[in-house]
Amino acid sequence: MCGRYASSVDPEDLVDLFDVAEVDDDLPAASWNVAPTDLVPVVLERLRDDVVVRRLRPLHWGLVPSWSKDTGGGARMINARSETLAEKPAFRKALAARRCLLPADGYYEWYETGARTAKGKPVKQPYFIRRADGEPLAMAGLYEFWKDPAFEGDEAPTGGPRSPWYLSCTVITTAAEDALGTIHERMPMIIGADDWGAWLDPRATDTAAAIELLHVTEPGLLLPYPVSTEVNSVRNNGPQLVEPAEPVEDTGA
Repeated sequence: MCGRYASSVDPEDLVDLFDVAEVDDDLPAASWNVAPTDLVPVVLERLRDDVVVRRLRPLHWGLVPSWSKDTGGGARMINARSETLAEKPAFRKALAARRCLLPADGYYEWYETGARTAKGKPVKQPYFIRRADGEPLAMAGLYEFWKDPAFEGDEAPTGGPRSPWYLSCTVITTAAEDALGTIHERMPMIIGADDWGAWLDPRATDTAAAIELLHVTEPGLLLPYPVSTEVNSVRNNGPQLVEPAEPVEDTGA
């Protein structure tokens, strides 16, 4: 999976869809060009007085493990390979108790067409990949809390951020099914609605059982189509980015 997706569903609709009990006030605005380190809406569950509470919260896309020295490595941790989740130190603990869902309209991938620019560089055609039925995706993810070491107790350093905590997340990926694999070899893991509760439950700490919930998406669920190269720049945003566009001609050059 490449490093961009669209997340424009209204928070009220996400509350209804995911049966959310609590919503943070500072959710990010709708975006059709989510990029690494951006704040994104995330569905997760936390225990409060032994009661599980499902929340919709803003997290930075790009996981920062709790033991990191700083947040600088988050942009390189936007994806986590499903095949090695239980082995990698960055993901192992989160897999046991900090699983989440990242709602998305769909995601982008870039396909090398065979065409060349005037300078001889390969031309890559962006594709938008969404559910064929138009419903939002629930991408499987993990999240983490990182505490800024500049804080002493609960006191903020002079001129520092308002909170010591940096919340971040990553999207779990797998090998793409055949039709999508011709565009890109990886795709996000999609969790079906029947498994949302089991996936999010923070009391379920068996990592093997969690991995069993990660099913390969059945062929035909996702629909890819070419979109404008306007999405190539993170400065561009808006619903026009996900509109179908004429593909670049594959010259085979």
